[in-house]
Amino acid sequence: MIIVRVFVPFAIGFFVSYLYRSVNAVIAPDLIAEVGLRPADLGLLTGVYFLAFALAQVPLGVLLDRYGPRRPEAMLLVVAAGGAFLFAAAEGAPSLFVGRALIGVGVSACLMAGIKAFVIWFPPERRALANGCLTAFGGLGALAATAPVEAALGVTDWRGVFTALGALTLAIAAIVYWVVPERPGSQSPSTWRAQFAGVGEVFTSRAFWRLAPIATATQAAFYAIQSLWAGPWLHDVAGLGRAAVADTLLFMAAAMVVGFVLLGAAVERLGRLGVAPLTYAIACMVAFMAVQAAMAWPWLGSVALLMVLFGLAGSSWVLPFAIMPAAFAPELAGRVITGLNVLNFVAAFLAQWGVGVVIGLWPANAEGGYPLAAYQTAFAVMLALQFVCLVWFFVAGRPGARS
Repeated sequence: MIIVRVFVPFAIGFFVSYLYRSVNAVIAPDLIAEVGLRPADLGLLTGVYFLAFALAQVPLGVLLDRYGPRRPEAMLLVVAAGGAFLFAAAEGAPSLFVGRALIGVGVSACLMAGIKAFVIWFPPERRALANGCLTAFGGLGALAATAPVEAALGVTDWRGVFTALGALTLAIAAIVYWVVPERPGSQSPSTWRAQFAGVGEVFTSRAFWRLAPIATATQAAFYAIQSLWAGPWLHDVAGLGRAAVADTLLFMAAAMVVGFVLLGAAVERLGRLGVAPLTYAIACMVAFMAVQAAMAWPWLGSVALLMVLFGLAGSSWVLPFAIMPAAFAPELAGRVITGLNVLNFVAAFLAQWGVGVVIGLWPANAEGGYPLAAYQTAFAVMLALQFVCLVWFFVAGRPGARS
């Protein structure tokens, strides 16, 4: 019963969060044609979601630790619904940006509230698997944002899609508010000053700053490519048509769903064999970097296979959210995971926008596409930053190292 009342509402909330996050990869041609967005504009529009999401994280962490996960998520989902309705009615770029920002703020609690709820209701040895299953629902949202959205565009337009998403979001807000239980003792009675002092404790921790940079760099690259630039890359570099792009993105999203579940289950299994979760997480991040290297240079194999590998390896971004809270007191869990998410989403915003800026340095061809060299340069810059953060992880872990 607890699984139904705790897991399911937060899972469907994260489903719609990821659908919002990923849908622009499919509707990008429509936005370009109707609103006249350039690559940098498109990257900025999609990235505003991440920036607004990031700005909400610190106060969100305080709210989650003070009031629990139910009420903050339900309240914020209503804001997301308003953003979706505004986006659907927008007549120009300014309204699109405001609507997208409201969506980002509104869904900012969907993952963090779920993880906080699992800290409250589930034992520590089950949390990685629970987090993996939760993020698998997000992967289903990314999957729904591919071929299903493309099919919906044959019935309505992108405005109709966002109107339907707004209505769905309101329904989920009601489910979270009325179904999720409150656990006695899970809310913090401490003062607001003490709550925000806990934020300082997190951000001055050596354990936090050892793992946060590589976790942030890999997650930012994953979000930037998966939620937007994978679509244009498949069209411009791999030469796929619009329907084939949507189908290939669906393969990637399906692999991501599988990856979330397998990675969460593997943490529990490998732990019994003496493999530390942190060691496993770093190995998965390195594998993800290898997949990005294949995208940055001409890939001679199956493009669908490459996208499947991207989805599988890229899903490793969920692991630090299960690992990092263990280094802190349980009452700080909300501020730990939202603190990490601040960095992740600011970096995702910069990465998504930055990729568009770099690609826009090359002239577009007659069909509005961009050359391989543009994508190679943009992806290589992100990959170099991840390598620097990986080196920092090992340097900061040396005996006597200070962060």
